[in-house]
Amino acid sequence: MKSARAISTKQRSATKTGDADLHADLSAAWICGLLQAGDSFFPTGSYAHSFGLEGLAQEGVVRDRETLKKFVFLSVLPALRRTELPLAAHAWRAFETPDWKRVAEISLLSSALKTASEARAAAGNIGRQRAELSAAMRAHPLAQEYLRRAAAGDWPFSPAISAALEGRVIGAPLTAVLAGAHYAAVASLLAAAMKLLRLGQNGCQTLLTEALLQAPADIAAASATSYEEIGWFNPWLDIAAARHETADGRLFIS
Repeated sequence: MKSARAISTKQRSATKTGDADLHADLSAAWICGLLQAGDSFFPTGSYAHSFGLEGLAQEGVVRDRETLKKFVFLSVLPALRRTELPLAAHAWRAFETPDWKRVAEISLLSSALKTASEARAAAGNIGRQRAELSAAMRAHPLAQEYLRRAAAGDWPFSPAISAALEGRVIGAPLTAVLAGAHYAAVASLLAAAMKLLRLGQNGCQTLLTEALLQAPADIAAASATSYEEIGWFNPWLDIAAARHETADGRLFIS
């Protein structure tokens, strides 16, 4: 009896170890996928955009690290918390079934929330590229069907929706998807800032670190945001983005 119990215990232990190893392997797969999607080497085209920052720099509103920090914490992070991350969260949930009617609604809302035409075009181009990469690199039926329906319905593309799509394709949980989107948005902006302002890499990395400390709270708030509550309006940024469209000289597309 003791021998039988010992064997049974060993079998259960081996099963638990095997399950843990499998879980670790699956986690490693989606972690690598999120790292790839958030890397500057990933060809989404985001490197060509300043996301409105160049317009603010031209106006002299953002001119050094201190004013850049204010812009990040008073504009960029609230916009992520109240708009982009909630959009990604609702899209991630809609892709589970998938609920294509809901995905279409989120697509239209995402575009409508960007009042400056440059911002809408930039988001559409980056979102399309990310969705097409997801379908091409992984040949996943969900990504392929999304592209088919988006083309048939003329849905606007969105980085938030494409981030949710990528998460579903690689099997990443919602919190991880939102963390990846949070990081990519702030890192892309600060990469643009280094080209516009007298900032070194160390200065931008310390600012990135400060911004990422707020990520857990932003992600928790975004996850709990209802569809009706999605939205953030900042005329300061919208006006600068609109002026950027007709600027005499531009380093970035947006």
